[in-house]
Amino acid sequence: MNKEIVPHSLEAWLLAARPKTLSGATVPVMTGAVLAYVHHSFSILPTLLCLLFAWLMQINANFINDLYDYKKGTDREDRLGPERACSQGWISEKAMQKGIIITTICAILTGFGILYYGGVYMLPIGLACILFAFFYTTGPYPLAYHGWGDVAVLVFFGLIPVGCTYYVQTGTYHTTIFMASMACGLVIDTLLMINNYRDREQDAISGKRTLVVRWGEATGYYLYIALGVLACLSCAYFLTEERYWATILPLLYLPKHYLTAVEMRRIYKGKALNSILGRTSINILLFGILLCAGLLLSM
Repeated sequence: MNKEIVPHSLEAWLLAARPKTLSGATVPVMTGAVLAYVHHSFSILPTLLCLLFAWLMQINANFINDLYDYKKGTDREDRLGPERACSQGWISEKAMQKGIIITTICAILTGFGILYYGGVYMLPIGLACILFAFFYTTGPYPLAYHGWGDVAVLVFFGLIPVGCTYYVQTGTYHTTIFMASMACGLVIDTLLMINNYRDREQDAISGKRTLVVRWGEATGYYLYIALGVLACLSCAYFLTEERYWATILPLLYLPKHYLTAVEMRRIYKGKALNSILGRTSINILLFGILLCAGLLLSM
């Protein structure tokens, strides 16, 4: 960034929270809530609690990644992604640790509200979400450094948020919810894939063995395209329920997704790929809106 950021200012914390990534937390909760509405069980308060929990956990994970990538030396001077707060000196390590504690506590308190609606079954799931936020980047076996990030996205940005948002309002879970969860997890994984595609050379130096590092740049490009296609194919399940719009409308996402992928391959490397990160985030939101609109039109 060109302008000077005042250390520990509100602007510094907002940059550390990375609000542009919140589409990945919003889309699955939105989808679970719409599915509950379609099945005549929608309730606003548990939906808002699930959304708040998802946002808090996303911000919490961003803080943890910021701190521990800095400690590991992953955020070096040659970093290509958006600037990180700790490495830039906007937020000290001690302050970031406090930020992590505060967001964790707020998420736990929000989780208690979700327990009221979902029962004790939500307790181990909430605990798993909190542990994942830490173990993604830190711990004895950080998932992101061993190529498990994409699987984690499917679980924690697909299966859990969609399923839990639906369950706390309906008390049930079935194949429809699973397929919608997979669609969300797959499309949100495009955000991780572009990050790993952009950072492939730096990650290799840092020992971060993402799928793109393991299998190469071309694989990262084709996986990026495949994730979007598979997300739309997952929506084909709704044909079995005669919810045709829920299958048709998400297909409108594919042209933008493909054009974004073509631009990603054209840019190929460097900080210019950050523009693809922003476009991918918008595409994810578009997919979520199209899926939800399709579900509502198919009622």
